[in-house]
Amino acid sequence: MIGCLGKRIGPRILGRMESNVPEVIYQILDEAISKEEVEPKSDIPQTLHDFMADIKQTTPDAKAFALKLRQMVLLLEQRTRKAKIQEYLYRHVASSSIPKHLHCLALKLANEHSNNAAARLQLPSADLVPTLVDNSYFHFVLASDNVLAASVVSKSLIKNALRPRKFVLHIITDRKTYAPMQAWFSLHPLAPAVIEVKALHQFDWLSKGKVPVLEAMEKDQRVRSKFRGGSSAIVAKNNTEKPQVIAAKLQALSPKYNSLMNHIRIHLPELFPSLNKVVFLDDDIVIQTDLSALWDIDMNGKVNGAVETCRGEDSFVMSKRFKSYLNFSHPLIANFDPNECAWAYGMNIFDLEAWRKTNITLTYYHWLEQNLKSDLSLWQLGTLPPGLIAFHGQVHVIDPFWHMLGLGYQDNTTLSDAETAGVIHFNGRAKPWLDIAFPQLRPLWAKYIDFSDKFIKGCHIRVS
Repeated sequence: MIGCLGKRIGPRILGRMESNVPEVIYQILDEAISKEEVEPKSDIPQTLHDFMADIKQTTPDAKAFALKLRQMVLLLEQRTRKAKIQEYLYRHVASSSIPKHLHCLALKLANEHSNNAAARLQLPSADLVPTLVDNSYFHFVLASDNVLAASVVSKSLIKNALRPRKFVLHIITDRKTYAPMQAWFSLHPLAPAVIEVKALHQFDWLSKGKVPVLEAMEKDQRVRSKFRGGSSAIVAKNNTEKPQVIAAKLQALSPKYNSLMNHIRIHLPELFPSLNKVVFLDDDIVIQTDLSALWDIDMNGKVNGAVETCRGEDSFVMSKRFKSYLNFSHPLIANFDPNECAWAYGMNIFDLEAWRKTNITLTYYHWLEQNLKSDLSLWQLGTLPPGLIAFHGQVHVIDPFWHMLGLGYQDNTTLSDAETAGVIHFNGRAKPWLDIAFPQLRPLWAKYIDFSDKFIKGCHIRVS
């Protein structure tokens, strides 16, 4: 941009006929930025119009021209950086808070659960309980504390199933969401599929003794509260870091990264001791095809069937390698290959039989502990980084058709491309149930909501 500007206005302003920008301009622009230059000054041109007027009035030589241009570019950089950080802060606040309509839905369903016997049905009914441990069925696991999101995942799963009577969906939720979740699926059955709604405290394994996932969450919360200092501190203390780095630190504060629903997948073999294979689903996905075909995939003895995220036409979304998530300047991480392809959580095939023969879960918690001891310096956020390490060597790559990512953090995805994917994932801040969702992609999620439903209408949940 600067070179182009010099070639276009340089000859007129500097009275020279040659087309090349004088070398002194490059020298001035290439100098290191001093502290004095960062300080705001009143005599710096605020716009291109002011800059041109100032240059024409003073007719400076090449050096003075370059200095003035440098000051203006630095000013614009500072303004752009500040605006970008403010945008990331607003997005963080918008994505971290619970929307009023979701809170309303949970309250109305909890009230229905307490007053209406039909909202307290056993799920599944007694005659279908044997299917919960029958490996001839297709078993899916969804962990969520968001009733609306869970309703979309389940409805899209069953609606696109070729043999829905062979589908069993195990919905795991927390204690506070159990009543609303049970009420929703009692009043909105998805027969002939089998739906189980279970709270974590109802699992015998999880209610006995010390549970690593709970201990890790408590420690993680304590460390983050000391290390991060809150969103305002992150923004205020970072005067030189790139906006993307600050955005990553803000994202680390998201409640979902300290959510039990986010960590529970690492205990699937213990939670479902009778099952041989399950497909784990995040609550921000939409299924658009029959997923029973996933059981036909030969896992070659591997534990985790997942889509790689370093190869694909979308270079922004599909460019994730180990170095994208792990801090390779730390000696504990240095032994891994930074260029190894990462893979995605969100729609994963887990061979629980193969998993039980490994130490994946113990490895996962060992690295969680190491990250906490190092003040979160091995990685900053999420369950994927320790997952990349724990499942290392145990990942079977599946076709990208089964899991299209990025619909929640970039809007370059076209509607036509998203419609052809088997599963689409709104990973990122712009969840489809939030006002900050990308409007052209939200209909893919919203079409699985009945907006005439009395609970949906009563909480003013709308198409857009």
